[in-house]
Amino acid sequence: MPLDNNKSETLMTDFTSPLDMLYHWEKNTPNDVYLRQPINGVIKEFTWYDVGQAARKVAARLIAMDLPKGSRICLFSKNCAEWFITDLGIMLAGHVCVPIFATAGGETINYVLQHADIKLMFIGKLDKIESAVAPIPSDMPTVSFPYPDLPGDTTWAEFTDIAPLMDNPVVDPDALMTIIYTSGSTGQPKGVMHSFATINWAASACLGQLQCTSADRVMSYLPLAHITERVIIELASFYSGMQVTFVESLDTFTHDVQSAQPTLFVSVPRLWTKFQMGVLAKMPQKKLNILLNIPIVKGIVAKKIRTAMGINEARLWASGSAPLAPAVIKWFEKIGVNISEGWGMTENAAYGTSAVPFRSDKVGTIGQAYDGVDVRLSEEGEIQVKAPCLMVGYYLEPEKTAETMTDDGYLRTGDKGEIDSEGFVKITGRLKEIFKTSKGKYVVPAPIEAKIVENTNVEQVCVTGCDLPQPVALMVLSEEASHLDRAALRASLEATLIAVNATLESHMRLDNFIIIDEEWTIENGLLTPTLKVKRHVLEERFKDVIQAAHQEKVTFYS
Repeated sequence: MPLDNNKSETLMTDFTSPLDMLYHWEKNTPNDVYLRQPINGVIKEFTWYDVGQAARKVAARLIAMDLPKGSRICLFSKNCAEWFITDLGIMLAGHVCVPIFATAGGETINYVLQHADIKLMFIGKLDKIESAVAPIPSDMPTVSFPYPDLPGDTTWAEFTDIAPLMDNPVVDPDALMTIIYTSGSTGQPKGVMHSFATINWAASACLGQLQCTSADRVMSYLPLAHITERVIIELASFYSGMQVTFVESLDTFTHDVQSAQPTLFVSVPRLWTKFQMGVLAKMPQKKLNILLNIPIVKGIVAKKIRTAMGINEARLWASGSAPLAPAVIKWFEKIGVNISEGWGMTENAAYGTSAVPFRSDKVGTIGQAYDGVDVRLSEEGEIQVKAPCLMVGYYLEPEKTAETMTDDGYLRTGDKGEIDSEGFVKITGRLKEIFKTSKGKYVVPAPIEAKIVENTNVEQVCVTGCDLPQPVALMVLSEEASHLDRAALRASLEATLIAVNATLESHMRLDNFIIIDEEWTIENGLLTPTLKVKRHVLEERFKDVIQAAHQEKVTFYS
């Protein structure tokens, strides 16, 4: 039977695996549409029966390959129905799923394939296919998903041309289910190990707080190789039975969202900001303010904007991965989109805190601890957490595992924070991102960056200044800002610089805004696959610009 969504402690005592849930849906709702995959603009629907049969064929083929039990199988693909199906097939066959970000570079791909000793690799939907697959060693056995131009030793049709597995394997809760390689901004990625018990405790337990049921509809478009999408969307859908729609491409994103009419919509700060800028490109802020201040018109305008975005049917909107500027949250609140922030890490299965239900007076926090999670602050102000969903450890790296855990079993998150009297947690920065100026004073960049992006002309920002007398801010402007008169733009940015500095202690005040012409992207190595700024790479690439003596408070660099 499905888990009681109102009892997050269920998995602590009575473990129910994702496969148990597959068996449940196959038996009780076989004809209900579970997955919706757009292909050339047409939706291909997969019922629970379809998914079960396809996953059982994947499992049967893997078993026929006679691989050692617990072999690591790699998934290298953007989100699609076959991703879910293959993940279930890997579980059914008793192996371990190791996803790789579809945007990963050659160094990362080769590191993961070697470090995890991958036995088979599934290649799926990818952008720039030729360059994406170029790093894959020629001796790596590969299977291609059923999409155009994908290379592979075996096609999906050939691989699944086999009688489906008839058995219903029982999962050992302590068995290793997946290794998720972090997309950290420094060094080689670490392989975070999660057992069936740890990661699925999080996936099941979150349902109560999010109130997910089989009546819900969600989009799957954030990377499945990342912990949040894996837990909150894929695994949670197994437990709740909610319907999942995929996105065909970036060009069809809005159309796909409008088609799905999601009831729960999760995104990341950079995309929320782009949504905001898209609205303002069609309706200037001044005009929008006027319309939203007219009682009769306000609701009509707000609904029209939500409908155009495809999220008018949503009852819950969420943001994670990085802080979302409070000003952006407040902007969306005015159009009836109440964005709740949440926090988690790969190491705790993305299950830490949640600001659901939304509270306007708590904007700027990451909410309260989920049920079953204990949150505390160390003497240094580091947020530390303990819960049944903590990782088993880092794959083949026991020393790093030991460094990350306290003696009493808490995870050292590396986030510096505060906890108020109601238990709402606020992140004030990353311990590793705090830098010291040449005056010997420490600067925490995150809160300053949040103030800067309140100027909607700014899309990306990084406050830096190690060994400088005063910090500076590197930034990329929005596409809309490029159409503004240069003098007006400069005046806007100078006003923001003055306003931000007025809120800061003297040693934190910014000397300059440095405008970088090149957008920071995953492709040019300045963002991680989860759209976090690679601060150390940015500082090194623009070292000369940062260290230069700037004559003006706002400098345009190209």
